[in-house]
Amino acid sequence: MANLSLRGIVREFGPLRVIHGIDLDVAQGEFVVFVGPSGCGKSTLLRMIAGLDRPDGGDVLIDGVRVNERRAAERGLAMVFQSYALYPHMTVRQNLAFGLENQRMAQAEIDRRIGDAARMLQIEHLLQRKPGQLSGGQRQRVAIGRTVTREPGIFLFDEPLSNLDAELRVQMRVELSALHKRLKATMIYVTHDQTEAMTMADRIVVLRGGRVEQAGSPLELYNRPANKFVAGFIGSPRMNFLDAVTREGRNVVVDDMPPLAVPAAAETSDGEPVTLGVRPEHLGFVETAGLPGTVDIVEQMGGESYVYVTLANGARLTVRRPGQTALSTGDAVRICIEGAAHLFSRAEGEPAIAPRVRA
Repeated sequence: MANLSLRGIVREFGPLRVIHGIDLDVAQGEFVVFVGPSGCGKSTLLRMIAGLDRPDGGDVLIDGVRVNERRAAERGLAMVFQSYALYPHMTVRQNLAFGLENQRMAQAEIDRRIGDAARMLQIEHLLQRKPGQLSGGQRQRVAIGRTVTREPGIFLFDEPLSNLDAELRVQMRVELSALHKRLKATMIYVTHDQTEAMTMADRIVVLRGGRVEQAGSPLELYNRPANKFVAGFIGSPRMNFLDAVTREGRNVVVDDMPPLAVPAAAETSDGEPVTLGVRPEHLGFVETAGLPGTVDIVEQMGGESYVYVTLANGARLTVRRPGQTALSTGDAVRICIEGAAHLFSRAEGEPAIAPRVRA
Protein backbone atom coordinates (compact mmCIF):
# COMPACT_ATOMS: atom_id res chain seq x y z
CA MET A 1 0.00 0.00 0.00
CA ALA A 2 1.10 3.57 -0.64
CA ASN A 3 0.67 7.01 0.85
CA LEU A 4 -0.29 10.15 -1.05
CA SER A 5 0.59 13.83 -0.69
CA LEU A 6 -0.90 16.77 -2.56
CA ARG A 7 1.03 20.03 -2.45
CA GLY A 8 -0.57 23.24 -3.70
CA ILE A 9 -2.70 21.50 -6.35
CA VAL A 10 -4.28 23.90 -8.85
CA ARG A 11 -6.52 23.08 -11.81
CA GLU A 12 -7.77 25.57 -14.37
CA PHE A 13 -10.05 25.36 -17.38
CA GLY A 14 -9.14 28.41 -19.42
CA PRO A 15 -9.64 31.47 -17.20
CA LEU A 16 -11.70 29.46 -14.69
CA ARG A 17 -9.82 28.07 -11.68
CA VAL A 18 -11.68 25.09 -10.22
CA ILE A 19 -9.09 23.79 -7.72
CA HIS A 20 -7.41 26.40 -5.54
CA GLY A 21 -4.08 25.24 -4.12
CA ILE A 22 -5.12 22.12 -2.17
CA ASP A 23 -2.70 20.54 0.33
CA LEU A 24 -3.55 17.08 1.65
CA ASP A 25 -1.85 13.98 3.04
CA VAL A 26 -3.36 10.48 2.91
CA ALA A 27 -1.59 7.95 5.12
CA GLN A 28 -0.87 4.37 4.13
CA GLY A 29 -3.93 2.19 4.81
CA GLU A 30 -6.26 5.15 5.38
CA PHE A 31 -9.80 5.34 3.97
CA VAL A 32 -10.34 8.99 2.96
CA VAL A 33 -13.60 10.27 1.50
CA PHE A 34 -13.89 13.43 -0.60
CA VAL A 35 -17.38 14.84 -0.11
CA GLY A 36 -19.14 17.97 -1.25
CA PRO A 37 -21.90 19.27 -3.51
CA SER A 38 -21.87 18.83 -7.28
CA GLY A 39 -19.22 21.00 -8.91
CA CYS A 40 -17.04 21.33 -5.80
CA GLY A 41 -14.02 19.71 -7.51
CA LYS A 42 -13.91 16.30 -5.84
CA SER A 43 -13.92 14.23 -9.05
CA THR A 44 -11.46 16.63 -10.70
CA LEU A 45 -9.12 16.15 -7.76
CA LEU A 46 -9.45 12.36 -7.99
CA ARG A 47 -8.67 12.41 -11.72
CA MET A 48 -5.46 14.35 -11.05
CA ILE A 49 -4.44 11.78 -8.45
CA ALA A 50 -5.18 8.99 -10.93
CA GLY A 51 -3.19 10.67 -13.71
CA LEU A 52 -6.20 11.16 -15.99
CA ASP A 53 -5.77 14.96 -15.68
CA ARG A 54 -2.61 16.96 -15.03
CA PRO A 55 -2.59 19.76 -12.45
CA ASP A 56 -1.81 23.29 -13.63
CA GLY A 57 0.15 23.88 -10.43
CA GLY A 58 1.45 21.95 -7.46
CA ASP A 59 2.67 18.39 -7.05
CA VAL A 60 1.19 14.90 -6.66
CA LEU A 61 3.47 12.63 -4.64
CA ILE A 62 3.05 8.87 -4.13
CA ASP A 63 5.32 7.43 -1.45
CA GLY A 64 7.22 10.72 -1.59
CA VAL A 65 7.90 10.52 -5.34
CA ARG A 66 6.56 13.28 -7.63
CA VAL A 67 4.36 11.68 -10.30
CA ASN A 68 2.94 14.69 -12.18
CA GLU A 69 4.39 13.53 -15.51
CA ARG A 70 3.67 9.82 -15.06
CA ARG A 71 0.82 8.34 -17.06
CA ALA A 72 -2.09 6.75 -15.20
CA ALA A 73 -0.84 3.23 -15.97
CA GLU A 74 2.55 4.02 -14.40
CA ARG A 75 1.27 5.23 -11.01
CA GLY A 76 0.35 1.87 -9.47
CA LEU A 77 -3.23 2.95 -8.78
CA ALA A 78 -6.59 1.40 -9.67
CA MET A 79 -9.87 3.22 -10.16
CA VAL A 80 -13.51 2.14 -9.94
CA PHE A 81 -15.83 4.34 -12.00
CA GLN A 82 -19.50 5.17 -11.55
CA SER A 83 -20.28 3.41 -14.85
CA TYR A 84 -18.44 0.14 -13.93
CA ALA A 85 -16.65 0.22 -17.36
CA LEU A 86 -16.86 -3.56 -17.93
CA TYR A 87 -16.34 -5.10 -21.37
CA PRO A 88 -19.80 -6.41 -22.34
CA HIS A 89 -18.52 -9.09 -24.74
CA MET A 90 -16.20 -10.65 -22.13
CA THR A 91 -17.05 -12.97 -19.28
CA VAL A 92 -16.46 -11.87 -15.71
CA ARG A 93 -13.27 -13.93 -15.63
CA GLN A 94 -12.04 -12.31 -18.84
CA ASN A 95 -12.82 -8.85 -17.47
CA LEU A 96 -10.80 -9.61 -14.33
CA ALA A 97 -7.91 -11.02 -16.34
CA PHE A 98 -7.72 -8.43 -19.12
CA GLY A 99 -5.48 -5.87 -17.44
CA LEU A 100 -3.18 -8.54 -16.01
CA GLU A 101 -2.76 -10.21 -19.41
CA ASN A 102 -1.81 -6.85 -20.93
CA GLN A 103 0.98 -6.68 -18.33
CA ARG A 104 2.17 -10.11 -19.64
CA MET A 105 1.74 -11.61 -16.19
CA ALA A 106 2.25 -15.36 -15.81
CA GLN A 107 -0.98 -17.36 -16.12
CA ALA A 108 -0.53 -19.00 -12.73
CA GLU A 109 -0.33 -15.59 -11.04
CA ILE A 110 -3.39 -14.36 -12.97
CA ASP A 111 -5.36 -17.40 -11.83
CA ARG A 112 -4.28 -16.86 -8.22
CA ARG A 113 -5.30 -13.21 -8.21
CA ILE A 114 -8.67 -13.87 -9.86
CA GLY A 115 -9.37 -16.70 -7.44
CA ASP A 116 -8.49 -14.57 -4.41
CA ALA A 117 -10.60 -11.63 -5.59
CA ALA A 118 -13.58 -13.82 -6.53
CA ARG A 119 -13.61 -15.51 -3.11
CA MET A 120 -13.22 -12.19 -1.31
CA LEU A 121 -16.12 -10.59 -3.20
CA GLN A 122 -18.26 -13.76 -3.41
CA ILE A 123 -18.44 -13.77 -7.21
CA GLU A 124 -16.92 -17.22 -7.86
CA HIS A 125 -20.24 -18.48 -9.29
CA LEU A 126 -20.36 -15.54 -11.74
CA LEU A 127 -16.99 -16.01 -13.48
CA GLN A 128 -18.45 -17.48 -16.68
CA ARG A 129 -21.27 -14.94 -17.03
CA LYS A 130 -21.17 -11.75 -19.06
CA PRO A 131 -21.98 -8.30 -17.59
CA GLY A 132 -25.41 -8.23 -19.26
CA GLN A 133 -26.38 -11.29 -17.20
CA LEU A 134 -25.53 -9.60 -13.87
CA SER A 135 -27.45 -7.36 -11.49
CA GLY A 136 -26.19 -3.87 -10.68
CA GLY A 137 -24.68 -5.03 -7.40
CA GLN A 138 -22.95 -7.97 -9.10
CA ARG A 139 -21.50 -5.71 -11.80
CA GLN A 140 -20.20 -3.40 -9.10
CA ARG A 141 -18.49 -6.32 -7.35
CA VAL A 142 -16.83 -7.29 -10.63
CA ALA A 143 -15.61 -3.72 -11.17
CA ILE A 144 -14.15 -3.72 -7.65
CA GLY A 145 -12.68 -7.19 -8.24
CA ARG A 146 -10.84 -5.91 -11.31
CA THR A 147 -9.08 -3.32 -9.12
CA VAL A 148 -8.33 -5.91 -6.41
CA THR A 149 -6.58 -8.22 -8.89
CA ARG A 150 -4.19 -5.42 -9.82
CA GLU A 151 -3.05 -5.14 -6.17
CA PRO A 152 -2.62 -1.36 -6.49
CA GLY A 153 -0.85 0.97 -4.11
CA ILE A 154 -4.02 3.09 -3.80
CA PHE A 155 -7.65 2.32 -4.63
CA LEU A 156 -9.65 5.20 -6.14
CA PHE A 157 -13.48 5.20 -6.18
CA ASP A 158 -15.49 7.79 -8.15
CA GLU A 159 -19.09 7.64 -6.85
CA PRO A 160 -19.21 3.87 -7.40
CA LEU A 161 -22.59 3.30 -5.71
CA SER A 162 -24.63 6.09 -7.28
CA ASN A 163 -26.29 3.78 -9.84
CA LEU A 164 -27.53 1.30 -7.22
CA ASP A 165 -30.87 1.30 -5.43
CA ALA A 166 -31.06 2.26 -1.76
CA GLU A 167 -30.90 -1.27 -0.33
CA LEU A 168 -27.92 -2.24 -2.49
CA ARG A 169 -26.10 0.97 -1.58
CA VAL A 170 -26.30 0.06 2.10
CA GLN A 171 -25.10 -3.50 1.40
CA MET A 172 -22.20 -2.33 -0.77
CA ARG A 173 -21.14 0.26 1.83
CA VAL A 174 -20.77 -2.54 4.34
CA GLU A 175 -18.88 -4.71 1.86
CA LEU A 176 -16.47 -1.93 0.87
CA SER A 177 -15.72 -1.17 4.53
CA ALA A 178 -15.07 -4.87 5.14
CA LEU A 179 -12.83 -5.02 2.05
CA HIS A 180 -10.80 -2.09 3.35
CA LYS A 181 -10.27 -3.82 6.68
CA ARG A 182 -9.26 -7.11 5.04
CA LEU A 183 -6.82 -5.55 2.58
CA LYS A 184 -5.59 -2.78 4.95
CA ALA A 185 -5.54 -0.77 1.74
CA THR A 186 -5.18 2.94 1.05
CA MET A 187 -8.51 4.07 -0.40
CA ILE A 188 -9.77 7.43 -1.66
CA TYR A 189 -13.49 7.59 -2.26
CA VAL A 190 -15.51 10.37 -3.92
CA THR A 191 -19.20 10.88 -3.15
CA HIS A 192 -21.81 13.61 -2.77
CA ASP A 193 -23.63 11.41 -0.23
CA GLN A 194 -22.63 12.43 3.30
CA THR A 195 -24.15 9.20 4.70
CA GLU A 196 -21.58 7.19 2.71
CA ALA A 197 -18.87 9.49 4.01
CA MET A 198 -19.95 9.19 7.65
CA THR A 199 -20.27 5.40 7.63
CA MET A 200 -17.16 4.45 5.65
CA ALA A 201 -14.39 7.00 6.18
CA ASP A 202 -11.46 7.11 8.55
CA ARG A 203 -11.24 10.76 7.52
CA ILE A 204 -13.56 13.03 5.54
CA VAL A 205 -12.39 15.91 3.36
CA VAL A 206 -15.22 18.41 2.79
CA LEU A 207 -14.79 20.42 -0.42
CA ARG A 208 -16.56 23.55 -1.62
CA GLY A 209 -15.66 25.59 -4.68
CA GLY A 210 -12.33 23.80 -5.16
CA ARG A 211 -11.15 24.43 -1.58
CA VAL A 212 -10.97 22.23 1.50
CA GLU A 213 -13.46 23.51 4.09
CA GLN A 214 -12.51 20.96 6.75
CA ALA A 215 -10.80 17.58 7.06
CA GLY A 216 -11.16 15.24 10.01
CA SER A 217 -12.79 12.10 11.37
CA PRO A 218 -16.54 11.71 10.79
CA LEU A 219 -17.42 12.45 14.42
CA GLU A 220 -15.01 15.39 14.55
CA LEU A 221 -16.83 17.02 11.64
CA TYR A 222 -20.22 16.12 13.09
CA ASN A 223 -19.48 17.41 16.59
CA ARG A 224 -17.11 20.29 15.80
CA PRO A 225 -17.86 21.69 12.33
CA ALA A 226 -15.51 24.47 11.27
CA ASN A 227 -18.25 26.59 9.72
CA LYS A 228 -21.90 26.69 8.78
CA PHE A 229 -21.32 24.98 5.42
CA VAL A 230 -19.73 21.90 7.00
CA ALA A 231 -22.36 21.85 9.75
CA GLY A 232 -25.16 21.86 7.19
CA PHE A 233 -23.57 19.34 4.85
CA ILE A 234 -22.64 16.69 7.42
CA GLY A 235 -25.61 15.05 9.12
CA SER A 236 -29.00 13.77 7.98
CA PRO A 237 -31.46 15.36 8.40
CA ARG A 238 -29.37 18.49 8.08
CA MET A 239 -28.69 20.86 10.95
CA ASN A 240 -31.33 23.49 11.74
CA PHE A 241 -30.21 27.13 11.44
CA LEU A 242 -31.78 30.24 12.97
CA ASP A 243 -30.65 33.86 12.91
CA ALA A 244 -30.30 35.05 16.50
CA VAL A 245 -28.74 37.64 18.79
CA THR A 246 -26.73 36.72 21.88
CA ARG A 247 -27.84 37.71 25.35
CA GLU A 248 -25.92 37.38 28.62
CA GLY A 249 -23.12 35.09 27.54
CA ARG A 250 -24.69 31.74 26.71
CA ASN A 251 -28.27 32.71 25.81
CA VAL A 252 -29.64 33.66 22.41
CA VAL A 253 -32.83 35.41 21.30
CA VAL A 254 -34.55 34.47 18.04
CA ASP A 255 -36.57 37.56 17.03
CA ASP A 256 -38.73 38.51 20.03
CA MET A 257 -39.30 34.95 21.23
CA PRO A 258 -38.21 33.71 24.69
CA PRO A 259 -34.41 33.42 25.23
CA LEU A 260 -32.81 30.02 24.67
CA ALA A 261 -29.91 28.62 26.70
CA VAL A 262 -27.18 27.30 24.37
CA PRO A 263 -25.40 24.26 25.90
CA ALA A 264 -21.71 23.77 25.06
CA ALA A 265 -21.56 26.92 22.94
CA ALA A 266 -19.12 29.78 23.40
CA GLU A 267 -19.57 32.82 25.54
CA THR A 268 -20.13 35.81 23.30
CA SER A 269 -20.50 39.56 23.55
CA ASP A 270 -23.99 40.74 24.42
CA GLY A 271 -25.99 41.70 21.33
CA GLU A 272 -23.73 39.85 18.84
CA PRO A 273 -25.60 38.68 15.71
CA VAL A 274 -25.06 34.93 15.23
CA THR A 275 -26.46 31.93 13.42
CA LEU A 276 -27.68 29.30 15.86
CA GLY A 277 -27.20 25.71 14.64
CA VAL A 278 -28.87 22.73 16.32
CA ARG A 279 -29.11 19.18 15.01
CA PRO A 280 -32.64 17.66 14.88
CA GLU A 281 -31.86 15.11 17.60
CA HIS A 282 -30.79 17.89 19.96
CA LEU A 283 -34.19 19.62 19.95
CA GLY A 284 -37.10 18.72 22.21
CA PHE A 285 -40.53 19.87 23.34
CA VAL A 286 -41.46 21.65 26.59
CA GLU A 287 -44.70 22.82 28.18
CA THR A 288 -43.56 26.38 28.92
CA ALA A 289 -40.85 28.74 27.67
CA GLY A 290 -39.08 27.56 24.51
CA LEU A 291 -39.79 28.72 20.97
CA PRO A 292 -43.51 28.64 20.04
CA GLY A 293 -44.48 26.94 16.80
CA THR A 294 -46.97 24.76 14.96
CA VAL A 295 -46.52 21.19 13.73
CA ASP A 296 -46.66 20.95 9.92
CA ILE A 297 -45.92 17.27 9.29
CA VAL A 298 -45.09 14.22 11.42
CA GLU A 299 -43.18 11.29 9.93
CA GLN A 300 -43.55 8.15 12.04
CA MET A 301 -40.65 5.81 11.25
CA GLY A 302 -41.45 3.31 13.98
CA GLY A 303 -38.19 3.46 15.88
CA GLU A 304 -38.00 7.26 15.62
CA SER A 305 -40.14 10.22 14.57
CA TYR A 306 -39.47 13.37 12.56
CA VAL A 307 -41.56 16.40 13.47
CA TYR A 308 -41.49 19.40 11.11
CA VAL A 309 -42.39 22.65 12.87
CA THR A 310 -42.94 26.22 11.70
CA LEU A 311 -42.03 28.82 14.34
CA ALA A 312 -43.99 31.96 15.05
CA ASN A 313 -41.52 33.96 12.91
CA GLY A 314 -41.96 31.63 9.91
CA ALA A 315 -38.67 29.72 10.33
CA ARG A 316 -38.88 25.95 9.92
CA LEU A 317 -37.25 23.34 12.16
CA THR A 318 -36.86 19.56 12.03
CA VAL A 319 -37.04 17.71 15.35
CA ARG A 320 -35.99 14.06 15.58
CA ARG A 321 -37.32 12.12 18.57
CA PRO A 322 -36.71 8.50 19.58
CA GLY A 323 -39.67 6.15 19.32
CA GLN A 324 -43.17 7.26 18.36
CA THR A 325 -45.00 10.51 19.05
CA ALA A 326 -48.61 11.52 19.69
CA LEU A 327 -48.10 14.88 17.95
CA SER A 328 -50.03 15.59 14.76
CA THR A 329 -50.43 18.33 12.15
CA GLY A 330 -51.68 21.60 13.60
CA ASP A 331 -50.56 20.98 17.20
CA ALA A 332 -49.08 23.96 19.03
CA VAL A 333 -45.66 23.16 20.52
CA ARG A 334 -42.75 24.83 22.25
CA ILE A 335 -39.21 23.85 21.32
CA CYS A 336 -36.11 23.78 23.52
CA ILE A 337 -32.48 22.76 23.04
CA GLU A 338 -31.71 19.43 24.75
CA GLY A 339 -28.20 18.77 23.46
CA ALA A 340 -25.20 20.47 21.91
CA ALA A 341 -25.75 23.66 19.94
CA HIS A 342 -23.42 25.66 17.71
CA LEU A 343 -22.96 29.35 17.11
CA PHE A 344 -21.63 30.69 13.81
CA SER A 345 -20.50 34.25 13.27
CA ARG A 346 -22.53 36.15 10.69
CA ALA A 347 -20.00 39.00 10.58
CA GLU A 348 -16.97 36.92 9.54
CA GLY A 349 -18.08 34.49 6.86
CA GLU A 350 -19.85 32.28 9.41
CA PRO A 351 -16.95 30.38 11.00
CA ALA A 352 -17.81 28.42 14.11
CA ILE A 353 -17.44 30.34 17.36
CA ALA A 354 -15.16 28.16 19.47
CA PRO A 355 -16.34 27.40 23.02
CA ARG A 356 -14.47 29.19 25.80
CA VAL A 357 -14.30 28.22 29.45
CA ARG A 358 -16.12 30.66 31.69
CA ALA A 359 -13.64 32.36 34.04
